[in-house]
Amino acid sequence: MGGNPHNSSEWPTFILTGLLGLETSQDWLFLLLGTLYAVSIVGNALILFIIKEEQSLHQPMYYFLSLLSVNDLGVSFSTLPTVLATFCFHFREISFDACMAQMFFIHLFSFMESGILLVMSFDRYVAICKPLRYATVLSDGRVVRMGVSAFIRSFCLVFPLPFLLKRLPFCKANVLSHAYCLHPDLIRLPCGDITINNRFGLFIVITTFGLDPALILLSYALIVRSVLAIASREGRLKTLHTCVSHMCAVLIFYVPMVGVSMAARYGRHAPLHLHTLLSLVYLFVPPMLNPVIYSIKTKEIRQRLCRMLVGTNF
Repeated sequence: MGGNPHNSSEWPTFILTGLLGLETSQDWLFLLLGTLYAVSIVGNALILFIIKEEQSLHQPMYYFLSLLSVNDLGVSFSTLPTVLATFCFHFREISFDACMAQMFFIHLFSFMESGILLVMSFDRYVAICKPLRYATVLSDGRVVRMGVSAFIRSFCLVFPLPFLLKRLPFCKANVLSHAYCLHPDLIRLPCGDITINNRFGLFIVITTFGLDPALILLSYALIVRSVLAIASREGRLKTLHTCVSHMCAVLIFYVPMVGVSMAARYGRHAPLHLHTLLSLVYLFVPPMLNPVIYSIKTKEIRQRLCRMLVGTNF
């Protein structure tokens, strides 16, 4: 379908792609995807409820965890409509405006997650390396400003993307590689000059997925240096244990992201379903596993959850 970037009535519709060869497996796909979404949504909602109800959890570490759970809910709700429509009901068309909106929110929450993991690493650094100044450095006001800053940065980076795409003509087959709209996928489709889009996309990647992991690594290098100064082995292990949940959250976010990036750059001849599976892992795994990890590793959350589920105190 040809497209005139100045006439919204001629903007194209896009065709979403599921897992090739599994088009007839509607029942088990609906069960699998529905279960994954349910675990993600219910798990993150429970984390938010428990932190709200438990006075002992009203401290910076858990405020940041609340922000992470809200963000993970945003990721799940951003992908849910088109993923279920594509995989379970074989409804594969999406309008241009709906695709732009979905792309905006998926990338907004993705960049937000990176920023939240960064401020959580700063929280761990202050708690371990500057414990006497923890309450002063991470006051409620500063926690709010850090969360707002992560949102503003993500919003400012993502906001231009739909407009940069709208100015381009679409004259190729508008078939996407996934069951949702992503900027790297959409940028392959216009037949105009995409130099600005590519450069801005590279700028976004460097300022988020390049800078944030580097700063997280720096935080943990300083944390490890501080931990090694602790005399007893038991004390070192106890201190490092407070970082396990965050380290797991960092790994389950960045490892799938690196896999998707590597496949997009170097796996051009790989089967299409491999790219689809990797992108599903990238968007499904962190929102699903984050509440599980924090529920298992955080004693206060685990105890409240056990009381809620079975009425006993562990």
